[in-house]
Amino acid sequence: MTGGWLTTHVLDAAHGVPAEGVRIDLVALGDGTPRHIATVVTNDDGRSDAPLLAGDAFRAGVYQLDFHIGDYFRARGTALPAPAFLDIVPIRFGIADEAAHYHVPLLASPFSFSTYRGS
Repeated sequence: MTGGWLTTHVLDAAHGVPAEGVRIDLVALGDGTPRHIATVVTNDDGRSDAPLLAGDAFRAGVYQLDFHIGDYFRARGTALPAPAFLDIVPIRFGIADEAAHYHVPLLASPFSFSTYRGS
């Protein structure tokens, strides 16, 4: 793949499996007005089937991934309090290098999450 690209991966720490069926919204925040770019749903490996951004669409700037993790756990039959402690997990990050691969994974349970810049 030429140029940079953005990928993600969601892991369900509560059940020890990839998180299949998580809705993820990608939003650009660079100019101060949020702009929806894409919505994907994770596959059986907890990943999107294609990069969220790639090619000409992959630009330096500030972005946010909104992981709809509460809906995922509800669909699995996990008992959550009302309101859920975690419902939508926003991860705001910057892309500085338009030639690099940015991987933003999410490790989640109903009560915690973590992320990092992966490879």
